[in-house]
Amino acid sequence: QVQLVESGGGLVQAGDSLRLSCAASGRTFNTYAVGWFRQAPGQEREFVAAISWSGGSTYYADSVKGRFIISRDNAKNTVYLQMNSLKPEDTAVYFCGAGRPKYFSGYYYKAAGTYDSWGQGTQVTVSS
Repeated sequence: QVQLVESGGGLVQAGDSLRLSCAASGRTFNTYAVGWFRQAPGQEREFVAAISWSGGSTYYADSVKGRFIISRDNAKNTVYLQMNSLKPEDTAVYFCGAGRPKYFSGYYYKAAGTYDSWGQGTQVTVSS
């Protein structure tokens, strides 16, 4: 397993941008897929975006497609989530998770159960 720390959250206005970072410890980070999930008060944790261990494959929730970009820098043990054109409905605590999907399929990358290491989360608040 790896240890993960999210950062970059904050309070912004609708239409603004934020970049979240997920920093990992451990020499095997470049063998893990990473997913971003979010959870709003009173709601279930939902998938946002995921990236394969190499960065060659990415997956997005329909609600963020075209606005968010996930990327990774394995030399820095960090995954990023660039969030553009933010909306009030993007308000949530954002978590990153690391894991090894059972199969190379979007289904597994989008499933929270694929990820067995999680960070503590970072709050994103978008005002209208």
